[in-house]
Amino acid sequence: MNGPLAGFTIGVTAARRADELIAMLERKGASVIHGPAIRILPLPDDAELHQATSELVSAPVDVVVATTAIGFRGWFEAAEGWGLASRLHRSLEGAVVLPRGPKAKGAVRAAGLVEAWSPSSESNAELLQYLLRMGVSGKRVAVQLHGEPLPDFVNTLRAAGADVVEIPVYRWEPPADLGPLERLIDATLAGQVDALTFTSAPAASSVLRTAGARYGDLVEALRRNVLVVGVGAITAGPLVAAGIPVVQPARSRIGSMVRELAVELPARATRLRIASFDLEMRAQAVVVDGELRPVAPAPMAVLRTLVAARGRVVSRQDLLAALPSGGEEHAVETAIGRLRTALGSPAMVCTVVKRGYRLAMEPA
Repeated sequence: MNGPLAGFTIGVTAARRADELIAMLERKGASVIHGPAIRILPLPDDAELHQATSELVSAPVDVVVATTAIGFRGWFEAAEGWGLASRLHRSLEGAVVLPRGPKAKGAVRAAGLVEAWSPSSESNAELLQYLLRMGVSGKRVAVQLHGEPLPDFVNTLRAAGADVVEIPVYRWEPPADLGPLERLIDATLAGQVDALTFTSAPAASSVLRTAGARYGDLVEALRRNVLVVGVGAITAGPLVAAGIPVVQPARSRIGSMVRELAVELPARATRLRIASFDLEMRAQAVVVDGELRPVAPAPMAVLRTLVAARGRVVSRQDLLAALPSGGEEHAVETAIGRLRTALGSPAMVCTVVKRGYRLAMEPA
């Protein structure tokens, strides 16, 4: 095997920086299924953004909140195109500038501004509490949005007496082609994905929304069978709200997320002792005595059912029900034969005459 994620299949839902994330995972040995869940539409020519920017340069703000680096940079790039960049800078340089995290802080500094404070948690909640403690009554506050409205954040500021100007620099929309995302969801439901990664809350919402009528089945799969990893607490929000456990790195970075995944996923792998062999499960492969062996979908479905039985006999009828495409009883015999070949030892799967099949389990 090559790398801590060798043999594991990982779903990537990211659109922006997806190539970088996929390369990191593949360097650690993973196979990747990419199903971008969103697309980012910048709004350099958007009338709403132009109007909000014009309002700011004509009536400067007291506070500006920078939620994302890409959004803050995009705002200044759009202003440059309209010939408003210098006036925008002047209107903001006297304001209290509050970036949500280190990346947004870098974008603020690149624009020639100086931040007053930034939350260590990189969370909107901590940022909001800071604003409320600071006092916003009678103050004009610009909030740079990050793809979706922030109604709780904005409404709380308005309730506290602030005049809030929302800056919609870019927005998220479903991907132009839903095919790759639907195939990723299908693979997840079929048990062919070990882990699913998320780098934005809109992507998480999009996956759940795209599941449609299969929402309940997908949520159940993500609760029980798939390791779900989010880059941070904001990203994890829609998933946690659906009751899905989400593993998060200590730092909200994709590199940290990959390192967390490379530790967490192997630690969760099912390990069994069968007919004097050590077997370790993957979604689309097994590791037998340290050797990675790919397993096709039908024999893998049979193996998962046998593993769940932990050495008990499983009837042909139950194994037939587990096959992805169903079929007749002969399909079970074919899948068992292919499974024995994939495992490299027929002795690992025992035939119990007139009853079915079982794994040759050894005591733990």
